[in-house]
This record gives sequence, structure tokens and C-alpha cells, in this order.
Amino acid sequence: MGGTPSRPVPYSLKSKNKFGEEVQLPHDSVLPNPLAETALPFTLDELTRLHDLPRVTEGIPRKWYLAQLKAEINDWLDRSPWTRITYDIRSRLQPPVVSKEKLVIDARGFAAEGPESLSLYIVHAYHLGWREINVYRCRGQRFIGCGLSEKSDGLRIHVYGSSGDYLGSGLDGAEIIVHGNGQDQIGQIFHRGKLIVYGDVGQTFFYGAKGGDAFIMGNAAGRPLINAVGSPRVVINGTCLDYLAESFMAGDPLHGGGFVVLNGVRWNDQAEIEDLPAPYPGGNLFSLASGGAIYVRDPRRILDEDQLNGGEYADVTREDWLQVEPYLKENEQLFGISLERDLLRGESPEKIYRKIRPAKSEALH
Repeated sequence: MGGTPSRPVPYSLKSKNKFGEEVQLPHDSVLPNPLAETALPFTLDELTRLHDLPRVTEGIPRKWYLAQLKAEINDWLDRSPWTRITYDIRSRLQPPVVSKEKLVIDARGFAAEGPESLSLYIVHAYHLGWREINVYRCRGQRFIGCGLSEKSDGLRIHVYGSSGDYLGSGLDGAEIIVHGNGQDQIGQIFHRGKLIVYGDVGQTFFYGAKGGDAFIMGNAAGRPLINAVGSPRVVINGTCLDYLAESFMAGDPLHGGGFVVLNGVRWNDQAEIEDLPAPYPGGNLFSLASGGAIYVRDPRRILDEDQLNGGEYADVTREDWLQVEPYLKENEQLFGISLERDLLRGESPEKIYRKIRPAKSEALH
């Protein structure tokens, strides 16, 4: 199902600036020839990277730029050479012929929840044997990635459009990549697997998580990772509102337990990484936690004792850094945030990061 897209080559995005002059993306952003079938996956990858990562658009309004890229991604997937399913032909889906075959699901028409929901159709495709699924034109459908049963290792789901609440909740082994913002309650009771979000996430992200890895390019809203236990390991590159890791019960981070890395950075208008005014603006940081740790990037030592409730600041040791560094290197590969250039900036980790751990000598209040 689907065919090979036909477009003029080279392919680039163009617009006009406020003076009426034609502008386009820089030369190094012109996409490769998309006409050959063997080049199609690479072309989708290029479109996706242009969409996901901040960049200077040389006079093109950012809103227009993203709208054009969304339209091009949708058009590419409409005409891809992979198996493509719409709501009207959903009953025709068959098992994949080869294990790495990719499935494309146009989300239009699928219900937000219930028997006709997109989430249940993804479960159906998974049980038929599909392990590479691209879902696009999402319009608030909830529970994407839920209900896949235990040990869903090997499944990868790419989500384009506006996904809904509870995405990835209860996941046990699969990988979900969200190309845009996440909504509320995503990753609840997360067991194993990986969640990557090219944007922000809403309220109670990773609530009650028991394990797994998550990488958030932007910010989290209130109460992320509350009541998490076990070994969840999360990198948030921006900040969050309040109650980060409240009642965290994630064991010893140096011996398999969980932790959160909070980088406190953002992209400016020149697509450069800069520090936020404060790495964490709220209160109740690590409130009433009994296990795990937060590693917060705070080179100016802005955070103070009043923002804690039952936690304490500690130095980052070599043993801590052995746990954190691999996640920041993967974070660099995903989002282009350089560990050395953008985060450490020539300094040692203990001068840039602070550890927050449960207090042992003070009564919780």
C-alpha cells in the first residue's frame, strides 16, 4: 500500500520575509533526492529532524515553518512505500511479511478511546507481529502505547501530530518517540522501555513509574515522577513547575535505583542553548522522598534550602557521574545538546551539578 512520492529535486522550504524577499532554509538543510525508494526512510528521517530540533529559519516565521514541515511529513507518509492503514480499511491489516517491515497508521477517524480507539488498533497491530509503527495525524487520541501486555521489547512507535493523555502508561519494554509535545499523565506506572519526547510534557509525567528511561527535550508541568519507585531514570532538559519527584522511592541511584537529571536549559532565538533564569522555579523539590536522587544543573548555586522538603543538597561524586554521564551522552545524540559545550562548558561535573538526596538527619515535615 502506498507509492513512491514524486517531488522536484532539490527539495527545500521557501517563504517570504517581511520585506517581500524570498527566503529558504540554508543550503545544508536542502533534503536529498526522495525519488528513489531506497532513499525514502532517510528522507523521512531528515524531515523529522528538521521538525523536531530548533534551528534558525532565516526570516521564515517559526509557526509557518513547523506547519509546512508537518504537512510535508503527512504527505510523505500518505505516499510512503510501507503498508499504510486508514480507519476505513482497518480490517484489511495482515501480519508483516518480514520482521522489519514498517506500518503507517493514519489516525484520522480513530476514536480517542474505547473499542474503536487508535490505542486498541495499535495493540491489534502489535499482536499481528508489527514492530515498527508510525502513527500520524493524531488528534488527541489517548492511551497510545497502552495495553501491549508484558515484555513488548522490540516494538518502536513513532507518534506524529497531537497525541493525547496517558501515552505510554504501563509500558513494559517498547520504545515510543513523540515528535512534538506530550500531554498529561504520560508514562504513568511505566515499567520498562524508553520514552523520548521532542517537546514538553504535561501534569504528573511518569506518575508511579517503576522503571524505564525517559528523555524530555523541553519542560515538564507540575508533579512529575511523584510516587515513582524502583529504577526510573529520566532526563528533563528544561525545568518543571513544582513538586518534582515528590515521595520518590527509587532506591539507591548508585546501585540500580532511579534518578532525575534536570538540566535547566532552553534554546534561544538563534537556536543556541542558554541557561534558564533558574533551573527550578518552584517549591517542594524532592518533597518527602525516601530514595533515589535528583541531579540538577545549577552552576550559579541558585537553588536554596527553602525549595526542599525532606531532602538535602550533596556534592556530585565520581560514582554519581558514572551513573549520570551515559544518559547525558544519549541525550546529546537525541537532542543535540552537547554535554561538554552546552552543559559542562569546560568545568568539572561537581561544579556544574548538585545532587539532591533524601535527608537522613532531619525529621520530615
